[in-house]
Amino acid sequence: MCRKPALVVFDLDYTLWPFWVDTHVDPPFHKKSDGSVRDRNQRPVQLYPEVPEVLHQLDSEGIAMAAASRTGEIQGARQLLDLFGLNRYFRYTEIYPGSKITHFQRLHQQSGIPFHKMLFFDDESRNIHDVGTLGILKR
Repeated sequence: MCRKPALVVFDLDYTLWPFWVDTHVDPPFHKKSDGSVRDRNQRPVQLYPEVPEVLHQLDSEGIAMAAASRTGEIQGARQLLDLFGLNRYFRYTEIYPGSKITHFQRLHQQSGIPFHKMLFFDDESRNIHDVGTLGILKR
């Protein structure tokens, strides 16, 4: 039998959406009447297609989720989480420049969940390596 993680943590850039929020798009963002999200220059901004289904499934299984990002575009990242309706899934958010280790230490303090019961998804191997030193499961 496979144990489920108590907390699944997602990076944002190139993990939930296919861009860096601080360089590839231009905040502020807005939602059009058709439901599409656009940047300041009216360019469409989208999630990876699988993201809503994955988050919904984890939520339906009662698994807590968090977002952890090192972006310097804090306000833009938070705005996208809101416009895409993802805030309802993330019990915790750590969005600011710095080390992912700091993000995870704060997630542990807030949640009380031990590191070995956390699962982390990130596109950058350095972040995955760093948090691995804490005993976090990684993909």
